[in-house]
Order: sequence, then C-alpha cells, then structure tokens
Amino acid sequence: MGRMNVLVTHAGGSFAQALLPALCARAGVERVTAVDIRPVRVEHPKLVVISSDPLRADAASLFAGHDALVHLPPATGVRAAAEDVEAAVRPAHRLFHAAHAAGLTRLVQLSTAAVYGPAIHAHEQSPLRPFANSRYAREQAHLEQLLTIDFPQCVRLRPHLIAGPHADRRLKRVLRQPFYPGLPDPQPLYQCVHEDDLAAAVLRVLESDARGPYNIAAEDSFSLKDAIRRRHLLAFALSRDRARSALAFASRHLRWELDPIWLDIAGETLLVNCRRAVTELGWRCRYTGLEALAAT
Repeated sequence: MGRMNVLVTHAGGSFAQALLPALCARAGVERVTAVDIRPVRVEHPKLVVISSDPLRADAASLFAGHDALVHLPPATGVRAAAEDVEAAVRPAHRLFHAAHAAGLTRLVQLSTAAVYGPAIHAHEQSPLRPFANSRYAREQAHLEQLLTIDFPQCVRLRPHLIAGPHADRRLKRVLRQPFYPGLPDPQPLYQCVHEDDLAAAVLRVLESDARGPYNIAAEDSFSLKDAIRRRHLLAFALSRDRARSALAFASRHLRWELDPIWLDIAGETLLVNCRRAVTELGWRCRYTGLEALAAT
C-alpha cells in the first residue's frame, strides 16, 4: 500500500477508539482525519480531529487530500417507520457520492450482520431481511442497497456484535447485570467480534483490492444466557414480561437507552459465515467470541 490519507466519520463513537489507533500505527497511513461533533478520545501525531457533522450538506470540503473514506454509522434508536429510514440514509448516501466525486479510491461502509435478520450461517449473497423493528439494521441494509447500485467497488463490512474494552455502553450494561430473559431451549445463538479484530479487517480492506460485502465475526457462538452466567456466579432468569418491564424501567430512569424491543431481537438466532473475509482478505480472528465478551 502506498502512503494513504484516511478520513473516518463519526469518529467519537465506541469502535473508533480501537480503529483510530490501529490506523495511526500503520506505516502506510500518513494521516488520519477524524470527523464528529462528539469528542474524539484518541490522540496521535498522525491524527487530525475536525469537530463537525460529517453528514452536513457541505461536507464535500472535508475530502480534499484524502485517499480513503471509512464511514462509521452514527448511533440510532431501534424503531423507525419506512419513511424515516429513507430520510436517515439520504445524507450518508450523499456523503459517498461526494467522496467519489472528490477522487477517493477506497470507500468503506461499516454495516452490520443484523441486515440479514434471523439467519443461520448467512453468507454475503444471502438476502437482506433486516430485523423489522431495528432502525439501525434497516438503515444499514437500505444504505447497502444504494451503494451496491452506485458504487459496487465500495466495501461493506458486516460485523456481528462488536465487543472489547470500548464496546458500546449498552452492551456493557447488559453484560454487567445478572439477569437474562428466560427463553425456551434451544437458546437463540449469536456471534461477536473483538474491536481489534474488526479494526484489522478495516486495515486489510484498505490495503487490498477488496470490494463488496464481507461478514466479520468470531467463529464460536453463544447464547445470552451463557454470556450472563459466565460473568455472574448468581444469575437469574426473568420471564419475557418481567424482562421487558425491567428494561423499560432501566431505559427510562437509569438512561440505559435500550428499547424493550431488543428483547424480541435477542430471541432470534443470527449466525454468519465469514469464509469470504478469511480467503480473500487473509483476515483471522485473534480473539474467540468468548474472549471478546470477557474483554468487554
């Protein structure tokens, strides 16, 4: 890879705290520009921080002198009507058009495995049927569809749950408490990926001719019940109704920011096949899923 200047959007988020140091540590990366209206909690001689909304209408001026765009999505709520999803995606779609027009040669979207909806061993050609009640999944699926049409060379990474020291605070809160929803066996299964392994996937993409979608997750799977019981000597099952009430209380009074609709999503298995990333990118997980959860 030649010398590269990389622009990262929404760089004040949780995953950016792992991605920005990884980018700055790369010899082939000359400069990293981090753009967000939120504080960017990383410092490095290569890092330039711009306090701005990367989705503003005049964001095209940000791209001068850059070679690559890594678009990290902003945090969103769970529920959204169809017209809200369309409106929410439009600024990001415009951002990619501006980056392409400015001559950036590498375009990367951080999407999510939730674009598949409930699935077992979904691969990159599996249909996108995002969880109906998940605004985030629906927005990312819609943006992916637009980028597939306009910029087929754009890489769309689909990580499962992102775990690790800088994981989203909502995931940390779920893992810290000793309760889990009492779901019938067999328990729904999920995967996750350590933030450092996901950052390594981004670097692999920037350094290759990759294009299109790639699933990113550790191979091993787990249930929410297992994840909670591994962290607490005393863990208790709650009925779905009690779990929903407890989650609503925590979100309303403790600022958990977790809509109770997540219980419906947590009741579905979602497992993805990551063979394409392994064979085409040479990507490998350093951490198992359970190790990633333990680091969260």
